[in-house]
Amino acid sequence: MSDIPANTRPLDGPAPVLKAPPGATDCHIHIYLPGFEAQPGGPAIPELATVEDYRQVQRRLSLERVVVTQPNAYQLDNRALLQALDMFGTQTARGIAAVTPDTPQHELEDWHARGVRGARIMQLPGGAVKIDRMLDVERVIKPLGWHLMVQFNGRHLDDYVDELRKIEGEYIIDHIGKFMDPVPADDARVDEILRLLDKGNAWFKVCAGYEASVTGGPRYEDIGAIARRVIAHAPDRILWGSNWPHVGVPRSQYPDDAEQLDVLLHWAEPDVQKKILVDNPARLYGF
Repeated sequence: MSDIPANTRPLDGPAPVLKAPPGATDCHIHIYLPGFEAQPGGPAIPELATVEDYRQVQRRLSLERVVVTQPNAYQLDNRALLQALDMFGTQTARGIAAVTPDTPQHELEDWHARGVRGARIMQLPGGAVKIDRMLDVERVIKPLGWHLMVQFNGRHLDDYVDELRKIEGEYIIDHIGKFMDPVPADDARVDEILRLLDKGNAWFKVCAGYEASVTGGPRYEDIGAIARRVIAHAPDRILWGSNWPHVGVPRSQYPDDAEQLDVLLHWAEPDVQKKILVDNPARLYGF
């Protein structure tokens, strides 16, 4: 039995205004299962967030597919991620694991069979694998055709852009570039993101605007201005994620899950919404 309490977050509520098309994919969630404790270097786990918990959220939002991301709390212990993927099944789920340059190839091959398709690079407090090891991780995952999922504070993009340019395979710029605090949409660092996307191997994930926004929901206008510019520039390279269960903010700031999907009504036209929710993730994740 786990000492971590069961989920008390709201899992249901009014349906979103946006009607998700068939095959809609949530490209960023975390799962916290009983029997798996937080590891040294990672944040504490205040309460569980199980596969069945998420399935309630998934039904509310009318989503069909999901990408489970290794949480910082588990650091390099991917066992809960793999168990969650086994429970979801490879027909509808993929995973992003914490990989190091020393992860054995036979382990990666086992994870691949269970749905893992990427490695998480987290250049923020609590991240298990940071940008200084990113290119070495890419060499390890390259034989499997996996991508990198890279998160950093976009205000520091100038510190990381040279390394990002060296990535040969596919990679995701996570969390709307995670500008903390947000910058104007015409900022030079947003220009640089567009140039990275133009190279043809970068993706941009619209996810968790609430973590960086100063103006707040439901439209997150400051972050939304950046998202709208990037979406208009590269609609075929955009993904969306809910970031459930929103562990990066205190409970008093817990966002509404339907609101996280409905931002696409303000940031993208209907045909682009379908690309973001269905076509783009199907292409990247092989659904």
